[in-house]
Amino acid sequence: MIKIDAIRNWRLSCVNGVLLALYFIPVWTIIAFHIMVAPVQGLFERPNIAVALFISDHLHLSAIDTVRAAWLLALARLTVAGFFAMFLVLILVPQVRRVAGYVEALSIGLGLGSALSFFSMIMAAQIGEAQALRLHATELLMLLGTAIVLLVEKPVSQSMPASAIVPAKSLQPTAAHGTAGAKA
Repeated sequence: MIKIDAIRNWRLSCVNGVLLALYFIPVWTIIAFHIMVAPVQGLFERPNIAVALFISDHLHLSAIDTVRAAWLLALARLTVAGFFAMFLVLILVPQVRRVAGYVEALSIGLGLGSALSFFSMIMAAQIGEAQALRLHATELLMLLGTAIVLLVEKPVSQSMPASAIVPAKSLQPTAAHGTAGAKA
Protein backbone atom coordinates (compact mmCIF):
# COMPACT_ATOMS: atom_id res chain seq x y z
CA MET A 1 0.00 0.00 0.00
CA ILE A 2 1.11 3.53 -0.74
CA LYS A 3 0.98 5.85 2.22
CA ILE A 4 -0.87 9.12 1.88
CA ASP A 5 2.14 11.00 3.30
CA ALA A 6 4.29 9.74 0.43
CA ILE A 7 1.92 11.19 -2.16
CA ARG A 8 0.89 14.37 -0.35
CA ASN A 9 3.76 16.62 -1.44
CA TRP A 10 4.01 15.52 -5.08
CA ARG A 11 3.52 18.41 -7.45
CA LEU A 12 2.32 18.26 -11.05
CA SER A 13 5.84 18.92 -12.32
CA CYS A 14 7.07 15.95 -10.24
CA VAL A 15 4.59 13.57 -11.82
CA ASN A 16 5.16 14.98 -15.31
CA GLY A 17 8.93 14.78 -14.83
CA VAL A 18 8.72 11.17 -13.65
CA LEU A 19 6.69 10.21 -16.71
CA LEU A 20 9.24 11.90 -18.97
CA ALA A 21 12.12 10.23 -17.16
CA LEU A 22 10.47 6.85 -17.55
CA TYR A 23 10.44 7.44 -21.31
CA PHE A 24 13.75 9.20 -21.92
CA ILE A 25 16.06 7.18 -19.66
CA PRO A 26 15.56 3.76 -21.30
CA VAL A 27 14.97 4.97 -24.85
CA TRP A 28 17.86 7.41 -25.08
CA THR A 29 20.21 5.10 -23.17
CA ILE A 30 19.52 2.23 -25.57
CA ILE A 31 20.03 4.55 -28.56
CA ALA A 32 23.32 5.81 -27.07
CA PHE A 33 24.56 2.27 -26.39
CA HIS A 34 23.78 1.26 -29.99
CA ILE A 35 25.91 4.19 -31.13
CA MET A 36 28.74 3.28 -28.73
CA VAL A 37 28.83 -0.37 -29.86
CA ALA A 38 28.71 0.35 -33.59
CA PRO A 39 29.04 4.12 -34.17
CA VAL A 40 28.20 4.33 -37.88
CA GLN A 41 25.49 1.67 -37.81
CA GLY A 42 24.00 3.17 -34.63
CA LEU A 43 24.09 6.63 -36.18
CA PHE A 44 22.12 5.47 -39.21
CA GLU A 45 19.34 3.82 -37.16
CA ARG A 46 15.84 5.35 -37.24
CA PRO A 47 16.11 7.70 -34.18
CA ASN A 48 19.34 9.23 -35.48
CA ILE A 49 18.78 9.09 -39.22
CA ALA A 50 18.17 12.82 -39.57
CA VAL A 51 21.44 13.68 -37.83
CA ALA A 52 23.31 11.01 -39.81
CA LEU A 53 21.99 12.18 -43.18
CA PHE A 54 22.63 15.82 -42.30
CA ILE A 55 26.22 14.99 -41.31
CA SER A 56 26.87 12.95 -44.43
CA ASP A 57 25.03 15.21 -46.93
CA HIS A 58 25.77 18.71 -45.66
CA LEU A 59 28.92 18.54 -43.55
CA HIS A 60 30.90 16.05 -45.69
CA LEU A 61 32.81 14.67 -42.71
CA SER A 62 35.44 11.97 -43.01
CA ALA A 63 34.80 8.52 -41.55
CA ILE A 64 36.63 9.21 -38.30
CA ASP A 65 34.89 12.57 -37.91
CA THR A 66 31.53 10.88 -38.47
CA VAL A 67 32.38 8.39 -35.71
CA ARG A 68 33.33 11.29 -33.43
CA ALA A 69 30.06 13.07 -34.20
CA ALA A 70 28.18 9.84 -33.45
CA TRP A 71 29.95 9.49 -30.11
CA LEU A 72 29.20 13.12 -29.32
CA LEU A 73 25.53 12.46 -30.04
CA ALA A 74 25.65 9.38 -27.79
CA LEU A 75 27.28 11.44 -25.03
CA ALA A 76 24.60 14.11 -25.33
CA ARG A 77 21.83 11.51 -25.10
CA LEU A 78 23.48 9.83 -22.10
CA THR A 79 23.88 13.21 -20.39
CA VAL A 80 20.17 13.93 -20.73
CA ALA A 81 19.32 10.43 -19.49
CA GLY A 82 21.74 10.94 -16.58
CA PHE A 83 20.07 14.17 -15.49
CA PHE A 84 16.66 12.50 -15.66
CA ALA A 85 18.04 9.60 -13.57
CA MET A 86 19.41 12.09 -11.04
CA PHE A 87 15.98 13.71 -10.95
CA LEU A 88 14.37 10.33 -10.20
CA VAL A 89 16.79 9.72 -7.35
CA LEU A 90 16.16 13.18 -5.89
CA ILE A 91 12.40 12.90 -6.21
CA LEU A 92 12.37 9.72 -4.12
CA VAL A 93 13.80 11.53 -1.08
CA PRO A 94 10.86 13.20 0.73
CA GLN A 95 12.95 16.01 2.26
CA VAL A 96 14.31 16.99 -1.15
CA ARG A 97 10.88 16.79 -2.74
CA ARG A 98 9.31 19.06 -0.08
CA VAL A 99 11.73 21.89 -0.80
CA ALA A 100 11.75 21.28 -4.58
CA GLY A 101 15.41 20.23 -4.62
CA TYR A 102 14.79 18.20 -7.77
CA VAL A 103 14.12 21.26 -9.95
CA GLU A 104 17.74 21.79 -11.01
CA ALA A 105 18.27 18.25 -12.31
CA LEU A 106 14.91 18.29 -14.09
CA SER A 107 15.58 21.74 -15.59
CA ILE A 108 18.98 20.78 -16.95
CA GLY A 109 17.61 17.55 -18.40
CA LEU A 110 14.72 19.43 -20.00
CA GLY A 111 17.01 22.12 -21.41
CA LEU A 112 19.59 19.77 -22.90
CA GLY A 113 16.94 17.35 -24.18
CA SER A 114 14.97 20.19 -25.76
CA ALA A 115 18.05 21.55 -27.49
CA LEU A 116 19.01 18.11 -28.82
CA SER A 117 15.46 17.36 -30.01
CA PHE A 118 15.12 20.82 -31.57
CA PHE A 119 18.33 20.57 -33.57
CA SER A 120 17.48 16.99 -34.60
CA MET A 121 14.07 18.24 -35.73
CA ILE A 122 15.68 21.02 -37.77
CA MET A 123 18.06 18.52 -39.37
CA ALA A 124 15.14 16.20 -40.18
CA ALA A 125 13.30 19.09 -41.83
CA GLN A 126 16.39 19.97 -43.88
CA ILE A 127 16.82 16.37 -45.03
CA GLY A 128 13.12 15.78 -45.66
CA GLU A 129 12.80 12.78 -43.35
CA ALA A 130 9.14 12.95 -42.25
CA GLN A 131 9.17 10.13 -39.68
CA ALA A 132 12.25 11.48 -37.93
CA LEU A 133 10.69 14.95 -37.99
CA ARG A 134 7.57 13.61 -36.24
CA LEU A 135 9.66 11.74 -33.66
CA HIS A 136 11.81 14.72 -32.74
CA ALA A 137 8.87 17.12 -32.76
CA THR A 138 6.96 14.83 -30.40
CA GLU A 139 9.93 14.57 -28.04
CA LEU A 140 10.41 18.33 -28.16
CA LEU A 141 6.74 18.97 -27.37
CA MET A 142 6.86 16.57 -24.41
CA LEU A 143 9.94 18.31 -23.03
CA LEU A 144 8.58 21.81 -23.58
CA GLY A 145 5.25 20.88 -22.02
CA THR A 146 6.99 19.76 -18.85
CA ALA A 147 9.14 22.90 -18.86
CA ILE A 148 6.04 25.08 -19.10
CA VAL A 149 4.37 23.20 -16.23
CA LEU A 150 7.54 23.63 -14.17
CA LEU A 151 7.65 27.37 -14.89
CA VAL A 152 3.95 28.08 -14.35
CA GLU A 153 3.53 26.00 -11.22
CA LYS A 154 3.52 28.03 -8.03
CA PRO A 155 6.58 27.74 -5.79
CA VAL A 156 6.50 25.44 -2.82
CA SER A 157 4.99 27.15 0.22
CA GLN A 158 6.82 26.52 3.45
CA SER A 159 4.38 25.28 6.07
CA MET A 160 4.77 26.84 9.49
CA PRO A 161 5.17 24.58 12.51
CA ALA A 162 2.23 24.37 14.89
CA SER A 163 4.18 26.16 17.64
CA ALA A 164 4.53 29.28 15.46
CA ILE A 165 0.79 29.71 15.02
CA VAL A 166 -0.60 32.36 17.38
CA PRO A 167 -4.18 31.88 18.61
CA ALA A 168 -6.65 34.58 17.64
CA LYS A 169 -7.59 35.35 21.28
CA SER A 170 -4.07 36.44 22.14
CA LEU A 171 -4.18 39.14 19.44
CA GLN A 172 -7.18 40.96 20.98
CA PRO A 173 -6.43 43.73 23.51
CA THR A 174 -7.28 42.95 27.09
CA ALA A 175 -8.35 45.09 30.07
CA ALA A 176 -4.82 44.91 31.46
CA HIS A 177 -3.47 46.88 28.50
CA GLY A 178 -5.59 49.93 29.16
CA THR A 179 -8.71 49.33 27.16
CA ALA A 180 -10.85 49.50 30.34
CA GLY A 181 -9.21 52.77 31.35
CA ALA A 182 -9.86 54.29 27.95
CA LYS A 183 -13.62 53.86 28.41
CA ALA A 184 -13.64 55.72 31.75
